[in-house]
Amino acid sequence: MLIAATIAILVVMFMAITRGIMGPTLYDRILAVNMFGTKTVLLISLLGFVMGRPEFLDIAIVYALINFISVIGVLRYSDSAVFKPLRRQKK
Repeated sequence: MLIAATIAILVVMFMAITRGIMGPTLYDRILAVNMFGTKTVLLISLLGFVMGRPEFLDIAIVYALINFISVIGVLRYSDSAVFKPLRRQKK
């Protein structure tokens, strides 16, 4: 059962990365990267449970905080000129 959960998480992570690469707008890409980070936290927690290492939960929490702060930082600076080419062109 845990192997099936791990495979399902990996499939969803692959789909998130695919969406992040092919996303039509900057905000789709940011959402996909955030989803990938969330699934990574879930995968780290699952691996910690399977291996009997509760320390992995601490690592997962730190990773979740870093993911949250980085997404907020990117959204904060998304109005700068660096991100203008990634936005959808208005017609």
